[in-house]
Amino acid sequence: MEGARPGGAPPGAGPGSFPALFPPGLHGIYGECRRLYPEQPNPLQVTAILKYWLGGPDPLDYVSMYRNLGNPALNVPEHWHYVSFGLSDLYGDNRVHEFTGTDGPSGFGFELTFRLKRETGESAPPTWPAELMQGLARYVFQSENTFCSGDHVSWHSPLDNSESRIQHMLLTEDPQMQPVQTPFGVVNFLQIVGVCTEELHAAQQWNGQGILELLRTVPVAGGLWLITDMRRGETIFEIDPHLQQERVDKGIETDGSNLSGVSAKCAWDDLSRPPEDDEDSRSICIGTQPRRLSGKDTEQIRETLRRGLEINSKPVLPPINAQRQNGLNYDRAPSRKDSLESESSAAIIPHELIRTRQLESVHLKFNQESGALIPLCLRGRLLHGRHFTYKSITGDTAITFVSTGVEGAFATEEHPYAAHGPWLQILLTEEFVERMLEDLEDLTSPEEFKLPKEYSWPEKKLKVSILPDAVFDNPLH
Repeated sequence: MEGARPGGAPPGAGPGSFPALFPPGLHGIYGECRRLYPEQPNPLQVTAILKYWLGGPDPLDYVSMYRNLGNPALNVPEHWHYVSFGLSDLYGDNRVHEFTGTDGPSGFGFELTFRLKRETGESAPPTWPAELMQGLARYVFQSENTFCSGDHVSWHSPLDNSESRIQHMLLTEDPQMQPVQTPFGVVNFLQIVGVCTEELHAAQQWNGQGILELLRTVPVAGGLWLITDMRRGETIFEIDPHLQQERVDKGIETDGSNLSGVSAKCAWDDLSRPPEDDEDSRSICIGTQPRRLSGKDTEQIRETLRRGLEINSKPVLPPINAQRQNGLNYDRAPSRKDSLESESSAAIIPHELIRTRQLESVHLKFNQESGALIPLCLRGRLLHGRHFTYKSITGDTAITFVSTGVEGAFATEEHPYAAHGPWLQILLTEEFVERMLEDLEDLTSPEEFKLPKEYSWPEKKLKVSILPDAVFDNPLH
């Protein structure tokens, strides 16, 4: 990426005018920026030296940086406002995004923004947020996962590579920028909000929107416009200890968790068949080549995660024979384009050749980070009649926990363990969930035990192991 330079409209673009070479998709976005910052027609920009469509590594063509004076009456401080250009379709000629018409989303349907508190005496905006935005954009382009308001991003590192406690992100609608209609579709603006590890965990256990609302009530933690202050040294729960018990814990008890699944280091074994039975054997085993998810299984898991984010939806697993929709259906709310697409889609075996198998005994394997989310899965999801999916980041393995209130699952009370290729479903009764929560209590303090750690319920023929990362990183380990 090139360093900051005066940008905005290309040379020759006066107020309200666009030269012929100005990409048409920029009109609406640039116009929205001009509406907010009429006195800054040519803001500083960080520009990709080699455009993505020419083989460059940075998907964003530009990141514009504006000086925002805030709003003293609302206790909103002065800050730098960053706006990306490139996640939406800027050109409309299929060089980056497939043009699907003007009524749906433009490209991925959104651009990223970020608000960083301006330090005293700071005359120019720091450029590190532009690289942060490029990193998120690379993830979107490579995975084709789109972001939605309320999503969280586990970053596990200070956003500015300092010693800051702000090491993760939530996403929300930008408080000032309105959706715009461009010649190539609609563009929304999603704002990155820097948060501490404790705030990320609260968002996972409850929901991102709830934590965003709490951040808005604490001026030093973001305030109304959710401005990130990299110097913030306290979490909202340290600033106001009552927030954890009175808002988050009660929210989890009342609402459950909106986190319906995660990408994880996980695996499962079918213990009900001997390993030498190759015909219909242990479907997933570390060190063996797993069967691949079919396209329809992938679509069902994708729909499972999407529906889990809908607050008022009835917990239903989509039917396994659901037809895959072409492209991005913007009527879905919120949309996650190909959120769990198989990395080996070309090698997918025909769906009709896979049959659902009932298993007698299973062994679940997780790394420490994924295992720490099991209590959230049980307490925040299954006790509220919902489901939770672990999707392997190292293969096609998927594990979905379902409660008895979830419709459409192929696991049943009579056959609580069922597999469809490498996708395992486990149905747990409320009574068993309560017992598991008691037995797995130490998972909430993983620093207190050593790996590997094993939990077993012999009468249920279920075993759970928490294993070192090396087991998943090196299948032959």
